[in-house]
Amino acid sequence: MVRSSGSGQGSGSGQGSGRSRGGKDGVAAARRPEVRLPPLEPYGGGGLEPDGDYDGVRFDAVDLADESGPGARFMDCALDGCALDRTELVRARFIDSVLTGVRGVGTDLAGASLRDVEIVDARLGGVQMHGAVLERVLVRGGKIDYLNLRKARLRDVVFEGCVLSEPDFGGAQLDRVEFRDCVLKRVDFSAVRMASVDLRAVAELDIARGVERLAGAVISPSQLMELAPAFAAQIGVRVEA
Repeated sequence: MVRSSGSGQGSGSGQGSGRSRGGKDGVAAARRPEVRLPPLEPYGGGGLEPDGDYDGVRFDAVDLADESGPGARFMDCALDGCALDRTELVRARFIDSVLTGVRGVGTDLAGASLRDVEIVDARLGGVQMHGAVLERVLVRGGKIDYLNLRKARLRDVVFEGCVLSEPDFGGAQLDRVEFRDCVLKRVDFSAVRMASVDLRAVAELDIARGVERLAGAVISPSQLMELAPAFAAQIGVRVEA
């Protein structure tokens, strides 16, 4: 396990500074979602449906625990304060939508697709997103425990001001992914593939596995010093006083 504290670069940095920095130092900045929701109709109840089509719907503090909506499509939707305990949303699609204050344990989003989505102040645990596809997604604030993103594809994704406890990126593909002012506890990068992944503004970087897979990531000088023993161990170098 390798721990590294942030260098403080993330404080007060927003989208504009991220794009500017990317232009100056050659790091490709992630493109953030720009969600503008139309007037929404309140959810009418009745439970989620397999392959259901939800267009322009507001789910306001709806209890969706144990609901099943595999293959459902959510377009221009808002989910505010909804309970998602054990909710089955395998292969669901979220497009131009905002999820705020959602909470729950065991939410199943395996193989789901998220495009132009904001997830704000979520409190989730044991979320299954293996094989999912995330494009232009912002995860801001909140805490997610045991996030399973094995073999997922992330492109233009920003994790900002959130806590990810034991996230699993094993075998995932990360392209233009930024971690800003967030905490990564016991993260698993095993077999991950990275391109333009920015870890410089991580508040706490705790790598449990996969430090050797950081090729394609950008780290700060202070992070390099703290990760040096782990890097040396990967090539068989002993560091002794």
